[in-house]
Amino acid sequence: MPTFNTENKKQRQRSDYPFFLSYRTRWSDNDQYAHVNNAVYYHLFDAVVNTYLIERCGLDPTKSEHIGLVVSSFCEFFSPLSFPDVLDLGLRVTKLGKSSVTYEVGVFKARTPDMDSGSEKTDSQSSPALDAPAAVGGYTHVFVDNTSRRSITMGDRMRSGLMRLTQADSGRASKL
Repeated sequence: MPTFNTENKKQRQRSDYPFFLSYRTRWSDNDQYAHVNNAVYYHLFDAVVNTYLIERCGLDPTKSEHIGLVVSSFCEFFSPLSFPDVLDLGLRVTKLGKSSVTYEVGVFKARTPDMDSGSEKTDSQSSPALDAPAAVGGYTHVFVDNTSRRSITMGDRMRSGLMRLTQADSGRASKL
């Protein structure tokens, strides 16, 4: 079983995540300390995971016979973000079982559009900090029957889609 300590998560890079979703922060995401409130990060995780499940794994939340229930979650914060930042949410799978999956989300401050176009870059744009996550978090889904809430083996399409998010060194079997 892999150990994911804080220092290891702090070393994550954009290239560690095979799927990305952009998110434009809102004024209401900030708390009284003028940074994105801690609880908002869990909304971000939910958005990137469910976007992927709907677009790439065939999940239809209102009609699917099988759904994923969150059984555990985590988040570690490394640097503050605030409105009006645009974020890149990176998604990967760190553990894939027969009926469960553990996701990891890297939250990065987005690069500006001219950063990769060859135009002149400012010091802040060329900073390696833009490739380091501001936070890393995620959760574990256990797939269950939508009616009975009993654990089920995930379908082939779901499993195939989730396999595309595994890293060679992080995909591990789970007991669930």
